[in-house]
Amino acid sequence: MSALTHLALREERRRRGALASAGVVVHRNYLTYRRMWWLFLSGFLEPVLYLFSIGVGVGQLVTGFEVDGREISYAAFVAPGMLAFAAMNGTLLDATMNFFFKLKFAKTFDQMLATPLSTRDIALGELAWSLARGGIYSTAFLLLMVVLGLVQSWWAVLVVPAALLIGVAFGAVGMALTTWMRTFQDFEWVTVATLPMFLFSATFYPVTTYPRWLQLFAEITPLYRGVVLVRELCLGTVGPAALVSVVYLLLLGVAGLLVVRRRLDRLLLR
Repeated sequence: MSALTHLALREERRRRGALASAGVVVHRNYLTYRRMWWLFLSGFLEPVLYLFSIGVGVGQLVTGFEVDGREISYAAFVAPGMLAFAAMNGTLLDATMNFFFKLKFAKTFDQMLATPLSTRDIALGELAWSLARGGIYSTAFLLLMVVLGLVQSWWAVLVVPAALLIGVAFGAVGMALTTWMRTFQDFEWVTVATLPMFLFSATFYPVTTYPRWLQLFAEITPLYRGVVLVRELCLGTVGPAALVSVVYLLLLGVAGLLVVRRRLDRLLLR
């Protein structure tokens, strides 16, 4: 690339702005997937099936389930956990495997860098696209909860922003870790990390039922912070402690995004 071309690209980046440039990446992904919208259904159905099979099905065998001094149905306890899981699952689908394919095989990002886009624009655009998927899942799941009568507070209007915050944390960290992946087999490590989180992050029962060491481990995981935040909003038990979850997820997302930018610089611009 000549010096004149480089200067022209840099000027175009400055003129367009970061958000508009990230929007170009999102639009590109939309054009790619618009004929394969049905693929989106798979990630949404999984938490819905868990809700009906365990939350509603097993819930018929559980009576007197108490949370924060309030008696609720078991389905009302499980549903916020499944919504947080839907946000995590939906975001990771694009932030890991699909991101890896574009980076290693399709060379999509190399092609983008031949345009006025920068690695920062690519990182922001890919995160925004993965958030869109997680946000759609979360919104649809919240509507399902309303229909089933599993939402008990107007605080629930903040559930979608909370779900997007969960997506920011998992999407940014997922993309960051993906930059170190060598083959598709390496993504087994993602399952190794997310499956225990899914099972033990207060999704199906309170962490107080665990031994103390496991309880402490569960409480530092990002999915636990997301589940607790969404559950507080759905039940209307929001307190100052909710800020801990918000700050935790936000910091995790920012840190992950900074790592993604740095790693893309190293992998694509060296």
